[in-house]
Amino acid sequence: MLKLNRVFPMLPLVAVFGLMLTACTPAITPTPKLTEAMIDAPNVVITDVPTETLTQAVSDLGTVDNPIVMLFIPSSDSQEVLAGAEEIGSKVATITGYTFKIKVVMEDTGLINAMCSGEAQVGALKTFSYVLAHQQGCANVALSSIRDGSTFYTAQIITRADSGIKDVEDLKGKTFCRRDLRSTPGWIIPMLSMKAAGLDVDTDLKDVIDVGGHDAVVEAVYKGDCDAGGTFSDARTLVQEDLPDVMEKVVVIEKSGPIPNDNISFAAAIPEDMKQKIMDAFLEIARDPANADLLNNVYHWEGLEKVDDSFYDPFRQQLNAAGLDITDMMRTP
Repeated sequence: MLKLNRVFPMLPLVAVFGLMLTACTPAITPTPKLTEAMIDAPNVVITDVPTETLTQAVSDLGTVDNPIVMLFIPSSDSQEVLAGAEEIGSKVATITGYTFKIKVVMEDTGLINAMCSGEAQVGALKTFSYVLAHQQGCANVALSSIRDGSTFYTAQIITRADSGIKDVEDLKGKTFCRRDLRSTPGWIIPMLSMKAAGLDVDTDLKDVIDVGGHDAVVEAVYKGDCDAGGTFSDARTLVQEDLPDVMEKVVVIEKSGPIPNDNISFAAAIPEDMKQKIMDAFLEIARDPANADLLNNVYHWEGLEKVDDSFYDPFRQQLNAAGLDITDMMRTP
Protein backbone atom coordinates (compact mmCIF):
# COMPACT_ATOMS: atom_id res chain seq x y z
CA MET A 1 0.00 0.00 0.00
CA LEU A 2 1.23 3.45 -0.74
CA LYS A 3 2.41 5.42 2.26
CA LEU A 4 1.57 9.07 2.66
CA ASN A 5 4.30 11.32 4.02
CA ARG A 6 4.35 14.99 4.83
CA VAL A 7 6.69 16.96 2.63
CA PHE A 8 9.90 17.92 4.43
CA PRO A 9 10.26 21.68 4.93
CA MET A 10 13.12 23.23 2.99
CA LEU A 11 14.83 26.62 2.81
CA PRO A 12 14.27 29.00 -0.10
CA LEU A 13 15.98 28.22 -3.38
CA VAL A 14 18.13 30.73 -5.20
CA ALA A 15 17.38 31.27 -8.85
CA VAL A 16 20.80 30.23 -10.11
CA PHE A 17 20.17 26.62 -9.10
CA GLY A 18 17.02 26.57 -11.13
CA LEU A 19 19.13 27.33 -14.18
CA MET A 20 21.45 24.45 -13.31
CA LEU A 21 18.61 21.97 -13.12
CA THR A 22 16.71 22.95 -16.16
CA ALA A 23 19.79 22.49 -18.34
CA CYS A 24 18.95 19.03 -18.93
CA THR A 25 43.94 -4.13 12.39
CA PRO A 26 46.22 -6.46 10.91
CA ALA A 27 45.06 -8.55 8.07
CA ILE A 28 43.10 -11.61 9.25
CA THR A 29 42.62 -14.54 6.93
CA PRO A 30 40.10 -16.99 8.34
CA THR A 31 38.25 -19.47 6.20
CA PRO A 32 35.92 -17.38 4.05
CA LYS A 33 32.34 -17.61 5.17
CA LEU A 34 29.24 -15.67 4.28
CA THR A 35 26.74 -15.56 7.12
CA GLU A 36 23.01 -15.42 6.72
CA ALA A 37 21.54 -12.54 4.81
CA MET A 38 18.55 -10.71 6.09
CA ILE A 39 16.26 -7.85 5.26
CA ASP A 40 15.98 -5.11 7.85
CA ALA A 41 13.71 -2.13 7.95
CA PRO A 42 15.09 0.03 10.78
CA ASN A 43 13.29 3.19 11.69
CA VAL A 44 15.88 4.93 13.82
CA VAL A 45 17.55 8.29 14.04
CA ILE A 46 21.27 8.83 13.60
CA THR A 47 23.16 8.50 16.87
CA ASP A 48 26.66 9.21 18.12
CA VAL A 49 28.82 6.34 19.41
CA PRO A 50 32.02 6.86 21.48
CA THR A 51 35.20 6.34 19.48
CA GLU A 52 36.55 3.84 22.00
CA THR A 53 33.52 1.61 21.42
CA LEU A 54 34.16 1.57 17.70
CA THR A 55 37.87 0.83 18.25
CA GLN A 56 37.06 -2.22 20.36
CA ALA A 57 34.60 -3.43 17.76
CA VAL A 58 37.22 -3.61 14.99
CA SER A 59 39.88 -5.52 16.96
CA ASP A 60 38.75 -8.89 15.56
CA LEU A 61 36.77 -7.59 12.62
CA GLY A 62 36.47 -9.93 9.67
CA THR A 63 36.31 -13.11 11.76
CA VAL A 64 33.44 -15.54 12.10
CA ASP A 65 32.65 -14.12 15.54
CA ASN A 66 32.78 -10.53 14.28
CA PRO A 67 31.95 -10.44 10.57
CA ILE A 68 32.22 -7.35 8.45
CA VAL A 69 28.70 -6.07 7.90
CA MET A 70 28.06 -4.88 4.38
CA LEU A 71 24.85 -3.03 3.65
CA PHE A 72 22.89 -2.56 0.45
CA ILE A 73 19.69 -0.64 -0.14
CA PRO A 74 17.36 -1.54 -3.00
CA SER A 75 16.59 0.84 -5.82
CA SER A 76 13.96 -1.56 -7.13
CA ASP A 77 13.08 -5.16 -6.16
CA SER A 78 14.60 -5.87 -2.72
CA GLN A 79 14.75 -9.66 -3.17
CA GLU A 80 16.67 -9.30 -6.42
CA VAL A 81 19.10 -6.87 -4.80
CA LEU A 82 19.49 -9.22 -1.82
CA ALA A 83 20.29 -12.20 -4.03
CA GLY A 84 22.89 -10.23 -5.98
CA ALA A 85 24.35 -8.67 -2.84
CA GLU A 86 24.80 -12.11 -1.30
CA GLU A 87 26.73 -13.27 -4.35
CA ILE A 88 28.90 -10.17 -4.42
CA GLY A 89 29.59 -10.58 -0.71
CA SER A 90 30.53 -14.22 -1.24
CA LYS A 91 33.01 -13.24 -3.95
CA VAL A 92 34.55 -10.51 -1.81
CA ALA A 93 34.83 -13.01 1.07
CA THR A 94 36.60 -15.53 -1.16
CA ILE A 95 39.10 -12.96 -2.43
CA THR A 96 39.87 -11.28 0.91
CA GLY A 97 39.53 -14.20 3.33
CA TYR A 98 37.31 -12.12 5.58
CA THR A 99 33.92 -13.15 6.90
CA PHE A 100 31.01 -10.97 5.82
CA LYS A 101 27.39 -10.52 6.80
CA ILE A 102 25.20 -9.06 4.08
CA LYS A 103 22.09 -7.03 4.82
CA VAL A 104 19.61 -5.17 2.70
CA VAL A 105 18.08 -2.26 4.58
CA MET A 106 14.93 -0.67 3.33
CA GLU A 107 15.56 2.92 4.44
CA ASP A 108 18.49 5.28 3.91
CA THR A 109 18.22 6.40 7.54
CA GLY A 110 18.81 2.84 8.72
CA LEU A 111 21.85 2.48 6.51
CA ILE A 112 23.38 5.77 7.68
CA ASN A 113 22.64 4.97 11.31
CA ALA A 114 24.30 1.56 11.02
CA MET A 115 27.44 3.15 9.56
CA CYS A 116 27.49 5.80 12.30
CA SER A 117 26.85 3.40 15.19
CA GLY A 118 29.55 0.92 14.13
CA GLU A 119 27.00 -1.77 13.30
CA ALA A 120 28.15 -1.78 9.68
CA GLN A 121 31.53 -1.22 8.08
CA VAL A 122 30.79 -1.18 4.36
CA GLY A 123 27.84 0.35 2.59
CA ALA A 124 26.51 0.93 -0.89
CA LEU A 125 25.42 4.52 -0.40
CA LYS A 126 23.28 6.68 -2.63
CA THR A 127 24.44 10.19 -3.41
CA PHE A 128 22.60 12.23 -0.82
CA SER A 129 22.88 9.52 1.85
CA TYR A 130 26.65 9.57 1.39
CA VAL A 131 26.82 13.33 1.80
CA LEU A 132 24.82 13.04 5.01
CA ALA A 133 26.88 10.14 6.36
CA HIS A 134 30.19 11.78 5.51
CA GLN A 135 29.20 15.03 7.19
CA GLN A 136 28.51 12.97 10.31
CA GLY A 137 32.01 11.48 10.05
CA CYS A 138 30.52 8.04 9.47
CA ALA A 139 31.50 7.16 5.89
CA ASN A 140 34.33 7.69 3.44
CA VAL A 141 33.81 6.95 -0.22
CA ALA A 142 36.23 4.63 -2.01
CA LEU A 143 34.54 3.54 -5.24
CA SER A 144 32.00 5.16 -7.50
CA SER A 145 29.68 3.10 -9.64
CA ILE A 146 29.80 3.35 -13.41
CA ARG A 147 26.67 3.30 -15.55
CA ASP A 148 26.45 4.02 -19.23
CA GLY A 149 30.19 4.62 -19.20
CA SER A 150 29.93 7.43 -16.65
CA THR A 151 30.26 8.06 -12.92
CA PHE A 152 27.41 10.54 -13.19
CA TYR A 153 23.70 10.17 -13.86
CA THR A 154 20.65 12.38 -14.26
CA ALA A 155 17.25 12.62 -12.60
CA GLN A 156 13.86 13.04 -14.21
CA ILE A 157 10.31 14.07 -13.39
CA ILE A 158 7.68 11.90 -15.07
CA THR A 159 3.94 12.03 -15.63
CA ARG A 160 1.33 10.30 -17.74
CA ALA A 161 1.16 11.52 -21.29
CA ASP A 162 -2.54 12.26 -20.86
CA SER A 163 -2.21 14.05 -17.49
CA GLY A 164 -2.20 17.54 -18.93
CA ILE A 165 1.05 18.26 -17.07
CA LYS A 166 3.52 19.79 -19.49
CA ASP A 167 6.09 21.39 -17.23
CA VAL A 168 7.12 21.69 -13.58
CA GLU A 169 4.79 24.60 -12.89
CA ASP A 170 1.84 22.34 -13.72
CA LEU A 171 2.60 20.18 -10.67
CA LYS A 172 0.76 22.64 -8.43
CA GLY A 173 -2.14 20.86 -6.74
CA LYS A 174 -0.93 17.44 -7.91
CA THR A 175 0.20 14.29 -6.11
CA PHE A 176 3.89 13.42 -6.37
CA CYS A 177 5.45 9.95 -5.97
CA ARG A 178 8.99 9.49 -4.74
CA ARG A 179 11.18 6.61 -3.60
CA ASP A 180 11.67 8.22 -0.19
CA LEU A 181 12.61 11.48 1.50
CA ARG A 182 16.36 11.19 0.90
CA SER A 183 16.35 9.87 -2.63
CA THR A 184 18.54 12.19 -4.68
CA PRO A 185 16.82 11.66 -8.05
CA GLY A 186 13.45 10.78 -6.53
CA TRP A 187 13.03 13.80 -4.30
CA ILE A 188 16.05 16.05 -3.62
CA ILE A 189 16.58 17.10 -7.22
CA PRO A 190 12.89 17.24 -8.23
CA MET A 191 12.10 19.23 -5.08
CA LEU A 192 14.78 21.77 -5.93
CA SER A 193 13.52 21.92 -9.48
CA MET A 194 10.00 22.65 -8.25
CA LYS A 195 11.30 25.40 -5.99
CA ALA A 196 13.22 26.85 -8.91
CA ALA A 197 9.93 26.98 -10.80
CA GLY A 198 8.33 28.95 -7.99
CA LEU A 199 6.41 26.15 -6.27
CA ASP A 200 6.20 25.84 -2.50
CA VAL A 201 6.57 22.09 -1.98
CA ASP A 202 4.98 22.36 1.47
CA THR A 203 1.74 23.85 0.25
CA ASP A 204 1.53 23.64 -3.54
CA LEU A 205 1.58 19.85 -3.83
CA LYS A 206 -1.59 18.01 -2.92
CA ASP A 207 0.26 14.95 -1.58
CA VAL A 208 3.74 13.42 -1.54
CA ILE A 209 3.68 9.61 -1.55
CA ASP A 210 6.56 7.26 -0.70
CA VAL A 211 6.44 4.05 -2.73
CA GLY A 212 9.83 2.48 -1.89
CA GLY A 213 11.49 2.06 -5.29
CA HIS A 214 12.06 3.79 -8.60
CA ASP A 215 10.21 1.03 -10.40
CA ALA A 216 7.29 1.56 -8.03
CA VAL A 217 7.29 5.28 -8.82
CA VAL A 218 7.02 4.58 -12.53
CA GLU A 219 4.27 2.04 -12.00
CA ALA A 220 2.30 4.38 -9.73
CA VAL A 221 2.44 7.15 -12.33
CA TYR A 222 1.53 4.71 -15.10
CA LYS A 223 -1.55 3.54 -13.17
CA GLY A 224 -2.57 7.07 -12.26
CA ASP A 225 -2.03 6.58 -8.54
CA CYS A 226 0.17 9.67 -8.70
CA ASP A 227 0.07 12.58 -11.08
CA ALA A 228 3.84 12.75 -11.32
CA GLY A 229 7.00 11.29 -9.81
CA GLY A 230 10.76 11.56 -9.55
CA THR A 231 13.24 8.86 -10.60
CA PHE A 232 16.66 8.41 -12.09
CA SER A 233 16.81 8.52 -15.89
CA ASP A 234 15.43 6.30 -17.38
CA ALA A 235 13.75 4.24 -14.68
CA ARG A 236 10.86 3.50 -17.02
CA THR A 237 12.91 0.63 -18.44
CA LEU A 238 12.67 -1.14 -15.06
CA VAL A 239 9.03 -1.96 -15.70
CA GLN A 240 9.03 -2.13 -19.49
CA GLU A 241 8.83 -5.93 -19.55
CA ASP A 242 5.58 -5.90 -17.58
CA LEU A 243 4.30 -2.62 -19.03
CA PRO A 244 5.43 -2.65 -22.66
CA ASP A 245 3.75 0.68 -23.48
CA VAL A 246 5.27 2.53 -20.53
CA MET A 247 7.55 4.64 -22.73
CA GLU A 248 4.52 6.03 -24.52
CA LYS A 249 2.16 6.39 -21.58
CA VAL A 250 4.70 7.85 -19.14
CA VAL A 251 6.65 10.87 -20.35
CA VAL A 252 9.52 12.99 -19.03
CA ILE A 253 8.81 16.66 -18.38
CA GLU A 254 12.08 17.61 -16.64
CA LYS A 255 15.63 16.27 -16.68
CA SER A 256 18.44 17.38 -14.39
CA GLY A 257 22.09 18.09 -14.94
CA PRO A 258 24.76 15.52 -13.96
CA ILE A 259 24.65 14.01 -10.46
CA PRO A 260 27.52 11.96 -8.91
CA ASN A 261 26.75 8.24 -8.87
CA ASP A 262 26.18 6.05 -5.84
CA ASN A 263 29.22 4.40 -4.26
CA ILE A 264 30.93 1.88 -2.03
CA SER A 265 31.87 3.58 1.23
CA PHE A 266 33.63 2.49 4.41
CA ALA A 267 33.02 3.39 8.04
CA ALA A 268 35.69 5.67 9.47
CA ALA A 269 36.85 3.12 12.07
CA ILE A 270 37.68 0.32 9.61
CA PRO A 271 41.45 -0.39 9.43
CA GLU A 272 43.09 1.05 6.31
CA ASP A 273 44.66 -2.24 5.23
CA MET A 274 41.30 -3.97 5.50
CA LYS A 275 39.63 -1.19 3.53
CA GLN A 276 42.22 -1.46 0.77
CA LYS A 277 41.88 -5.23 0.56
CA ILE A 278 38.10 -5.05 0.25
CA MET A 279 38.28 -2.22 -2.26
CA ASP A 280 40.71 -4.19 -4.42
CA ALA A 281 38.37 -7.17 -4.27
CA PHE A 282 35.46 -5.07 -5.53
CA LEU A 283 37.59 -3.77 -8.39
CA GLU A 284 38.71 -7.29 -9.29
CA ILE A 285 35.09 -8.44 -9.39
CA ALA A 286 34.07 -5.47 -11.50
CA ARG A 287 36.85 -6.05 -14.05
CA ASP A 288 35.83 -9.66 -14.67
CA PRO A 289 33.38 -9.83 -17.63
CA ALA A 290 31.87 -12.96 -16.06
CA ASN A 291 30.41 -10.73 -13.35
CA ALA A 292 28.71 -8.27 -15.69
CA ASP A 293 25.23 -9.69 -15.19
CA LEU A 294 25.71 -9.85 -11.42
CA LEU A 295 26.64 -6.19 -11.13
CA ASN A 296 23.85 -5.20 -13.45
CA ASN A 297 21.25 -7.16 -11.50
CA VAL A 298 22.13 -5.47 -8.21
CA TYR A 299 22.40 -1.81 -9.17
CA HIS A 300 22.75 -1.74 -12.94
CA TRP A 301 26.48 -1.20 -12.43
CA GLU A 302 28.81 -1.54 -15.41
CA GLY A 303 31.90 -1.16 -13.27
CA LEU A 304 33.54 0.66 -10.38
CA GLU A 305 36.09 3.48 -10.27
CA LYS A 306 38.26 4.80 -7.44
CA VAL A 307 37.18 8.21 -6.15
CA ASP A 308 37.60 10.25 -2.99
CA ASP A 309 35.32 12.59 -1.12
CA SER A 310 36.07 15.54 -3.39
CA PHE A 311 34.09 13.73 -6.08
CA TYR A 312 30.94 14.95 -4.31
CA ASP A 313 32.04 18.57 -3.84
CA PRO A 314 30.19 19.92 -6.91
CA PHE A 315 26.99 18.31 -5.64
CA ARG A 316 27.51 19.91 -2.23
CA GLN A 317 28.04 23.26 -3.90
CA GLN A 318 24.75 22.88 -5.73
CA LEU A 319 22.94 22.12 -2.47
CA ASN A 320 24.58 25.10 -0.79
CA ALA A 321 23.65 27.36 -3.71
CA ALA A 322 20.07 26.20 -3.25
CA GLY A 323 20.11 27.26 0.39
CA LEU A 324 19.69 23.67 1.56
CA ASP A 325 21.07 22.89 5.02
CA ILE A 326 21.56 19.13 4.86
CA THR A 327 21.95 18.87 8.65
CA ASP A 328 18.20 19.49 8.81
CA MET A 329 17.70 16.17 7.06
CA MET A 330 19.79 14.05 9.44
CA ARG A 331 16.76 12.97 11.44
CA THR A 332 13.69 10.98 10.59
CA PRO A 333 10.77 13.37 10.08
